[in-house]
Amino acid sequence: MTKKRKLVLALLCVTVLSPIVLYTDRLSLVSNPSSNIEVSDEGSNLRFGTSEAEPGELLHALSQELTDPVKEPIGVVYFDNSNSSNQVSATPEDGLISPKVEGRSSLIREKKMPLTKSEEHKSRVLSAAIDGGLPETEPVIKEVTDGAIEKIDAFVKVDAEKPESVEDSKVNKGKDSAIMPTSISQIEQRKSENNGQQTPDRIDVPEHQTVPSEQKSISTPIPDARVRQLKDQLIRAKVYLGIGSIRSNPHYVRELRLRIKEIQRTLGEATKDSHLAKHSYDKLKAMELTLAKGNQILDDCSSIAKKLRAMIHSSEEQLRVHKKQALFLTQLAAKTIPKGLHCLPLRLSNEYFSLNSSQQQFANQEKLDDPGLHHYAVFSDNVLATAVVVNSTISNAKNPAEHVFHIVTDRLNYAAIRMWFLANPPGKATIQVQYIEEFTWLNESYSPVLKQLRSRSMIDFYFRTHHGSSNSDANLKYRNPKYLSILNHLRFYLPEIFPKLSKVVFLDDDVVVQKDLTGLWKINMNGKVNGAIETCGESFHRFDRYLNFSNPLIAKNFNPRACGWAYGMNVFDLDEWRKQQITGVYHYWQNMNVDRQLWKLGSLPPGLLTFYNRTLPIDHWWHTLGLGYNPQVDQKEIEKAAVIHYNGNMKPWLDIGISQYRRYWSKYLDYDHPILRDCNITP
Repeated sequence: MTKKRKLVLALLCVTVLSPIVLYTDRLSLVSNPSSNIEVSDEGSNLRFGTSEAEPGELLHALSQELTDPVKEPIGVVYFDNSNSSNQVSATPEDGLISPKVEGRSSLIREKKMPLTKSEEHKSRVLSAAIDGGLPETEPVIKEVTDGAIEKIDAFVKVDAEKPESVEDSKVNKGKDSAIMPTSISQIEQRKSENNGQQTPDRIDVPEHQTVPSEQKSISTPIPDARVRQLKDQLIRAKVYLGIGSIRSNPHYVRELRLRIKEIQRTLGEATKDSHLAKHSYDKLKAMELTLAKGNQILDDCSSIAKKLRAMIHSSEEQLRVHKKQALFLTQLAAKTIPKGLHCLPLRLSNEYFSLNSSQQQFANQEKLDDPGLHHYAVFSDNVLATAVVVNSTISNAKNPAEHVFHIVTDRLNYAAIRMWFLANPPGKATIQVQYIEEFTWLNESYSPVLKQLRSRSMIDFYFRTHHGSSNSDANLKYRNPKYLSILNHLRFYLPEIFPKLSKVVFLDDDVVVQKDLTGLWKINMNGKVNGAIETCGESFHRFDRYLNFSNPLIAKNFNPRACGWAYGMNVFDLDEWRKQQITGVYHYWQNMNVDRQLWKLGSLPPGLLTFYNRTLPIDHWWHTLGLGYNPQVDQKEIEKAAVIHYNGNMKPWLDIGISQYRRYWSKYLDYDHPILRDCNITP
């Protein structure tokens, strides 16, 4: 029994292993390009199909096969570690062998493999078949070897019909390479066209192979790339014109100037490449050639570097001058009065003086001194601005009859403002219009600021532009003529102006009221005189931004980091004001600032000193600032605010006003009013 078992095993080994040995020896000789002599010797003993081939013919056929490139993958191998459903098949395709081993785990496809790797690839295929434990080894080997014989036979037949030299094979090799598919998708398309043969379900690329990708990175073109090139060329050309070695070459200088003119004409006002003319590229290349000639003339880069530094310095100086000019023009625009605002008071004054004395009086004058009502103080010489303040306040008031407006202006605009409110009465609200000259107690002996405003030194500070102090003052905003007007300082005399009132809300003429302000009279002041919003959210709103802390008097009495606050919408407790004698405090600091050593000009710095430790911070939603200089104010904050303030130079009634904020102001004016139309005042 044991002998029979050994005999069966021996026969089994012979029947299984001998075909493998025979196949590997013959196939290695066929596919190994290392020695043509060995191939030819073994080829004399091979039989292809049922016919014989001469040794010379076989050698020529094999050499032709070895020189041709591989057009299709040598093999497609599926590896499966399971013990079931393993199948190996070999399918000749386009005259090449494409063995396939189907499985579930992975897939390898060779797109183009050098012939020097064919033996290694063949061994890998066979070893995979053996390691996988394929149950039918002999049929598999037979199928593979039959396919190989048919392949070689096909090459012999082609060679017999059309002889080909070695040189011709090289040419054909180049042609085949040119028409070889360059992507997996093209390979699949070509395979599907060949005799209806099917492609594998899955395709994978070996790690050592590189498949060209059809996807290309798309870079977004810069829309002004050529414009930038042309501008750079202009800068380089101008630098060259300022270098001595270039100027000594008149012929080149003429050429360079000609190119500069061409580039300038080509550029024009263009900001994008699409704005350029079609010949712009030719001009760019011509300038590049001219600049290349200049590079040959120059000895080194030191002269160019010096010239560039000089140009940078000149550009910075020009920028500084332009900024100063822009600041001056902005200040000038802020100081000027538009033609419509000149026309309006003239028309209104003319109509006012045409009325009789009874028609020039306002109604409800008995409410002017009633401390139980809500009183507002507005000091302005601007008819339109005052009208917007009153209209916006009344439009948003829950009970307009309880609101009283006290307007103080100068003699020039007194008739115009009175006529406006006589012709456009604010509903049930009460209006009072006064002018400064009515306050006989306000004179130079009582008010130090009035004396200073009329002094020779103050007038020289504004109107003499060529003395040293004028040139040294970099902050041009303090040269606004409004600082010469006592209207700007009347806010420090509220108890004297309204002797019978106990609380007043002060409103600047550049504010718009958006909500009912009745709640301001319900604020508990806690012994403070001034109720205002703090503005110390940013560093430039601290005390040291407005006051001169190098002066010992300021440094001794105040904290430089103290939080500032804003004029524009303020609640003043006049009873507490009188009790703490705030007007006397204001006069003291004005007398100490005769030579403007404590602060420059304006009403906010003396206000910070006068109401220091006497100011009550109120909620920020009552008062929003910045609409006259900051285009980045949050719209939600604007909509939420009870009062919005156009502080700054860009007032909404000026052409330089910030456009996105103008609608909040203009909606409280009726631009269809006959006088506004006649004076050409539009939104």
